[in-house]
Amino acid sequence: MPSLLPSILDARPLPTCATDTIGHSREGRPIQAFLFGQGPLRVSLIAGCHADEPVGPLLLRRLAAFLASLSPENLFLKAMEWWLIPHLNPDGEERNRGWWRGAEDACDLIGYLTQAVREPPGDDIEFGFPRNLDDLEARPENQAAWSWWRTARGPFHLHASLHGMAFAGGPWFLIDPAWTDRTRELRRRCAEAAQRLGYPLHDVERRGEKGFHRVERGFATRPSSQAMAQHFLSLGDEMTARLFRPSSMEAIRSLGGDPLTLVSEMPLFITPGVGEEIGPPDLKALEWKRKIDVWRLQLSRGQKPERIQACSDSGCLAPMPVRNQMALQWEFVCAGLEAVKSASPDTLAVDSTSL
Repeated sequence: MPSLLPSILDARPLPTCATDTIGHSREGRPIQAFLFGQGPLRVSLIAGCHADEPVGPLLLRRLAAFLASLSPENLFLKAMEWWLIPHLNPDGEERNRGWWRGAEDACDLIGYLTQAVREPPGDDIEFGFPRNLDDLEARPENQAAWSWWRTARGPFHLHASLHGMAFAGGPWFLIDPAWTDRTRELRRRCAEAAQRLGYPLHDVERRGEKGFHRVERGFATRPSSQAMAQHFLSLGDEMTARLFRPSSMEAIRSLGGDPLTLVSEMPLFITPGVGEEIGPPDLKALEWKRKIDVWRLQLSRGQKPERIQACSDSGCLAPMPVRNQMALQWEFVCAGLEAVKSASPDTLAVDSTSL
């Protein structure tokens, strides 16, 4: 990974005309996708499902440009088949363009607090995939991805949905519960990568809420649509619970095989102290949430941004450099590829050590 990572992160995104359009958003914006390679290891990568999480799409657009630059004889294309949807939420991307434009080094706290937009639960693209072939009421974005994935020549081996968190104690990695015992090396590799970059891992004990079961520091099982719906039922919100559909991870698994499904969660801003005592409750996390809610309210009432920024600086809240977020997302993907290869060495005779 170290030798290829700069080539990927520095690649210039391809022009729109170089992409395939697999469908359109609610508002008619095209949904772009890429298919590279013809190898035995079939990989699906998706990003942008949540409107205010821009780093995953940035990485996948650069990965697409990198793959497009390769010779057909390159290992990346001979060993793997890459299915990329850099941004499944182009309407959400447009709504968040104001605070994200020009922020590719690190995000601006004031811009995020005053301009970030996110869909409410139940109108969530990540949990909006068709329940079955007859489910035509899912969002058009989800139907487009679902239809495209079904054209694959066989089951996928790896699927990663690249997500982010606005505020967290550090990087957080979510793993398919069916693969927990087969990802020890993946966890070691990602933990060491975060440590090399100087980041503590985010840690939280949610005791199965929404499908999150803690595995170890920095790692938990990915959420599930059933657990999400149950969470809202427990709150008495039956209407929202009914809106949840399968996630992209569940949709990929429904196509057959035993794919490893992953979710990366990279923070835009690091909240010091979160996860040191995981609780529940994590008192430091609650303290940061109260502060951030107050800042957002004060800004809406006309407080000078300089005062809010000074308060955040005094608490040592800091943006996580975008390049580091992308580096750890890519490390997670590469570690996932190694885990899949190790689980099926005879079927997938792939040398991915150069990733």
